[in-house]
Order: sequence, then C-alpha cells, then structure tokens
Amino acid sequence: MPNNEKRIPPIRRAEASNTGQQPFGRIDPKQVAQDSMGENSDAKPQLSAREEIELIKRENLTGRQLRIARRMAQKHGLQVTSDLDAIRVLRNKGIDPFQGSNNMLKTAAQENQQGVPSNLPATVRRTDVGQANIPMDEGVRQHEVLTIQRDLVKRRRRRIAATVTKLICFILIPTMIAGYYFSRLATPMYASFTEFVIQKADNPAAAGAGVGGLLNSSLLATAQDSVAVQGYLSSRDAMTRLDNDLGFKAAFQSEDIDILQRVDADATNEAAYKTYTKRVRIGFDPTEGIVKMEVVTPSPELSLAFSNALIGYAEQQVDQLTQRLREDQMKGAREGYEKAELDFAASQNRVVELQEELGVLNPEIEISAQMSLIQQLEIDLQQKRLELIELQDNPRPNPTKLTVLERSITSRQNMIRDMRNGLTQGSSDATSLAKITAELQSAQAQLLLRQEFLAASLAGLETSRVEANRQTRYLSMAVAPIAPDEASYPRVFENTLLAALVFAGLYLVISLTASVLREQLTSG
Repeated sequence: MPNNEKRIPPIRRAEASNTGQQPFGRIDPKQVAQDSMGENSDAKPQLSAREEIELIKRENLTGRQLRIARRMAQKHGLQVTSDLDAIRVLRNKGIDPFQGSNNMLKTAAQENQQGVPSNLPATVRRTDVGQANIPMDEGVRQHEVLTIQRDLVKRRRRRIAATVTKLICFILIPTMIAGYYFSRLATPMYASFTEFVIQKADNPAAAGAGVGGLLNSSLLATAQDSVAVQGYLSSRDAMTRLDNDLGFKAAFQSEDIDILQRVDADATNEAAYKTYTKRVRIGFDPTEGIVKMEVVTPSPELSLAFSNALIGYAEQQVDQLTQRLREDQMKGAREGYEKAELDFAASQNRVVELQEELGVLNPEIEISAQMSLIQQLEIDLQQKRLELIELQDNPRPNPTKLTVLERSITSRQNMIRDMRNGLTQGSSDATSLAKITAELQSAQAQLLLRQEFLAASLAGLETSRVEANRQTRYLSMAVAPIAPDEASYPRVFENTLLAALVFAGLYLVISLTASVLREQLTSG
C-alpha cells in the first residue's frame, strides 16, 4: 500500500468500486475543477490556495514526502512558502512531486487517455469537493490508527530482524571464525626480547669543555649510530646473513606451522623479507637512546639463537661505523712519525760521516787543545826572548848560546804561526779547523732539530691513538635475550577483539555508504 494513500474502511472501498470512483486518498484540485466543469460547463468554480492546502492536509502525507516536494519545487525554481504550498504549486504545474520521473507521469496520463489502466497510485478522486469534506467517525478512525500501528510494528520487527541477521553474518560469524583460528589453528610463536645501548669512550677533556662537552657526552653523540644499527638490523642484508648462518627461511617453512604463517617452499627473498619484518621488530627510543629488539620464532631455541646472531651483527656494524675514521687518524700520524724518524737517521748519519771524514769527534775539544798548545808555545817563546835579552846584555855573550836561542825563538814563532793558520786557513793537505767546526755544528744542529721533530711526531702518534680509541663505539647490553618457556603469540583475546572491531568498522562503513547511495537515488 503506498504511503501517500489514505487508508479507508472496506465499506467505503466497496462503495467507491460500485460507483466507479477511486478510493479516498489524495485530492487533486485541478481534477476537482475539471469534474465541476464537466458537470456544469457554464460555471467555472475555482478553489483558493488556502482551500487547496486544506485538501492536501487531509491526505496525511509523511514528512519525507513533504521534504521531497520542497526539494522538487526548488529544483524547478518555484517560489513556495511551505511544504504544502510546494505540493500545490507542483500539481498546478502538472508535476507529480511523488514520482521519480516526469516521463512516468506523462506515460500514465497517456495510458489513462487511451483507456489503459495505470499502475500509478491514484492522486485524483473523481467526486465533488463536498464529498472530500465528509468526516470520519470515531470507530473508523480508531480502526485506521490500529492498522497503521500494526503495520509500523511489523515493519520495525522486519528491520530489526534484518539488522540482527546482518550483524550475525558480517560481524559475529567472522569473529567466531577468527577466534577459532587464533585459539585452535594458529601455531604458537615464542618471542625473546633484547635491549642494548650504543656508547662511546668517555673523553675527560671534552667533559669539561662546556656546551661541546655536554653534547659529546649526551645521547646526541650516539643517536645517529643507533639509528644506523636499527636500519641495518631491519634490512635485507641482515635477513640474508641470518638465513645463510642459521636458516631463517627453513625455520618458517616447516610443515608444523599453520598455512597462514608458513613461508612457501619456493618463496623469494622478498616474500621471506616480509615475514622477517613481521617476526623481527627493531625499535629505537630517542629519549633514552635504547634500541629494543623482539624476535618471534616457532621455537624458543631458534628465538634465542636468532637474537644472539642479530646482536653479533649489530656489534660488527658498530665497529665498522668508526673504523674508517680511526684508520684515517692513525694513518696520518703514523706516516708523520715514520718520515721524522727517517730524517733523524739521515741527519745522524751525516754527522758520523763528517766525523769520519774530517777525523774530528768534537771540534770544540780540538780547538781547545790547539789553543792550549799555542798558549804554552807563546809562554815558552817569551821565556826564550827574556833569556836572549839577558844574554845580549852580557858584554861578552856566548855566540853559540846566542845562536841557539835565536833559532829556538824563530822555530817557536813559526810553529805558533802554523798552528794559528791551521785553525783558520788550513792547508792543501788538511781542512781548517774552523770549517770543520762549522760543518759539524750545522750537522749537529740538523740532528737536534730532527730529534725534536721525531719527539713531536711520536707524541702526535700517541695522541692520535688515544683519540682513535675514544672514537670507538661499543654495544652495551641492557637486557640480554633468554629462551622463553611460554608462547607469546597468538594473543587469543586481543586478536579476536581486534578482529571484531575491524569487522564492525567495515560493516559500519558499508552500511553508511549504502544508506547514502540509497538516499541519493531516492531523492533523485
């Protein structure tokens, strides 16, 4: 029964059928006017807008029908004051506001003109206006109200039953299937937990260097290293090494694992890597600087073995992070020390060669000895001169003794002159002692300078070694992995509840989408 057709008692339906009239329902003022014109062509009765609205009120239209009429009036650009006025204006324009298309209305009109019965609900009551104002008695009204209430109750029950059926089919049954899988079919998985920190050697000098020391000693100094280690342990390279060392793929290809968690026998590295990312979870807490790792495997022993292997990979990666920096620092310091050592050896060899070539170990000692001899000869020369003077003062000197004294004085003067010339001028057979002294002093000065360079290079090498050791990163275990004695996964209650929420969300989204689409189609 259409919603826009007013219910009438069976007696009135029978009277209407006997008289050839349509059931009491919606009244079209234009049809009433046409019927009046057919009865009396001379008189042209017309109803006012208020009378037409009063007739439309008696049709007992629903709120949804009134909203549809207003939207259709706005669609055709008609100016109306209310929903009832919108129905009146649309009917005066020849538009049925309760039909989805004007073509259906036109087709129905053509069928009525050709005598073909139309399936559309009757909107015109072929009677006079006075008959539409016949009031309903109290019994008929109560009967109609009771019938409408029963119809609403049946409709609500059908809707509730349909809603309950949908909830059972789309939420309850899938949730029960998921719960059965998690509790009965899913393979138990064992998880081992590990926490470690990447640290560096303390630098006392940097600790007292103000803000720079605080930054170097804080977590910011190792945050990048922790992120790098996290990325490496989550990479395909770590998965490949773990598979080659302990057989990661084979551990999840066993027939004892359920089909949803099992890895295919011919699985590629990409498929195995998806399983690796699910079973090996690496996290980094930047506030505390702790790297957390969880390894999930079908057995406790494999979980412990995989955890220890991944920790070893992390330690190797930490060592490689600063290995190149330490090697560069030590390489430059070592090359500088080796060069200083070679220069010192060359300078030392040059001093030895000069000493062997010139026959002088220490030029200062040689000069001192020569000067001592010269002084002794000069003293002896002065004594001989005094003796000569004394001998010449004698009135009758001894000629022989005088000749000996004169020759002795001459020989001493020649010897003193030769010795002094040997100190500065030298001879064709020997180099002067001054030149020997200059060459040896220059070679010894170079030797002393190279010795200082060698000592500085050695100190720099030791400093570089200390700094390289301070640049070393090492992995400190906060929580060591242990083999679990109880399965951690699957978590039956949590997973089942999550599945129920997911199914309920999907059902809600689909229901809202269907409702919106149905509303759009109905309003169009």
